[in-house]
Amino acid sequence: MNIVDNEKTYLNLEKSDIMKKEFIFLGPPACGKGTQTTKLAEFLGFPHVDTGSLLRAEIAKGTPNGLIAKSFIDKGNLVPVELVGSIIKDRLSQDDCKDGYILDGYPRSVEQADMLDVINSEINGDTKVDFHAIYFDLNQDVLISRIVNRRSCPICGEIYNLKFKPTKVEGICDKCGTALTQRKDDTEEIAKARFETYFHETAPLIEYYKNKGTLRTINADGSIDEVWERLLEVIND
Repeated sequence: MNIVDNEKTYLNLEKSDIMKKEFIFLGPPACGKGTQTTKLAEFLGFPHVDTGSLLRAEIAKGTPNGLIAKSFIDKGNLVPVELVGSIIKDRLSQDDCKDGYILDGYPRSVEQADMLDVINSEINGDTKVDFHAIYFDLNQDVLISRIVNRRSCPICGEIYNLKFKPTKVEGICDKCGTALTQRKDDTEEIAKARFETYFHETAPLIEYYKNKGTLRTINADGSIDEVWERLLEVIND
């Protein structure tokens, strides 16, 4: 089944079969889940709830939760799990999430996953929900290659890769013509350290959602379109 067929399959579901849909994406750094999260949010018309952006917005607005979060961040400490959960719950309770959402960057631990279960239960009540935890599986060597070859536009934020997604003009953003930059932490040494942190703290979520029967695994090695087709297949399953 190709991409077009998959899209038609999803869009042609009977109205009676449609229930609230909740998606979380799991996977190590540079696995491609950010790109696919954005595509799926646009495709389904669901809000893309980016935890990092949500936290920064709370801080910028000076909300009570934002001020507390800032006090921890300014000291170099992690924001407490309960506070992050409160911010997530406030966002998922908003009207634009009533039919579904795509949650990016949360949960990052089994403790947060348990908290998300409680949050969803309190928000949804008796509403029927189709929950998917989608895991992007990719070999670590490929991931490291993606990271060290990653470049970004400092103006529009577009992400490129010297091997997998090069620009038309070397070193220049296709969208706005700005010279691309490389993040200071996009080195092989730092990438390996980030993977160690990921597999220690976040990888247990794979087993957590597998035991719940909600895990869907995608082979994330391929082009954006190839991975997109695989994503549509698992959400149609």
